[in-house]
Amino acid sequence: MSQVSQDALAKNDLEATQIDWVVPHQANLRIINAVGESLNIDSDKVKVNIDRYGNTTSATVPLCLWDFAADFKEGQNVLITTFGAGFSWGATCLKWGVMREKNPVATIKANKKEEGVLVEH
Repeated sequence: MSQVSQDALAKNDLEATQIDWVVPHQANLRIINAVGESLNIDSDKVKVNIDRYGNTTSATVPLCLWDFAADFKEGQNVLITTFGAGFSWGATCLKWGVMREKNPVATIKANKKEEGVLVEH
């Protein structure tokens, strides 16, 4: 997880110092701590919830994102890193966004007769 995280940072022209949060796969605390240490990222920036759920396999990252969503602020850099069975692994960097309500877009309404029913599109 450490190497693929470094690769993801490099491919995104980011330094570890620019990462606001690390959301790692929650396999065990020893691995989580080792990833943060190898990237030289402060442990306060590494999200951990394994103490609440244990290793929930493929659900660890979504659960961690959900649990700590209130901590993530718009524009922050988040590094997600994970591994799974068969020695599969991956990492990605993302910029945290905020869901906004869509502004209504003016549409052209056309009337069309379909099977004897007037339908407005």
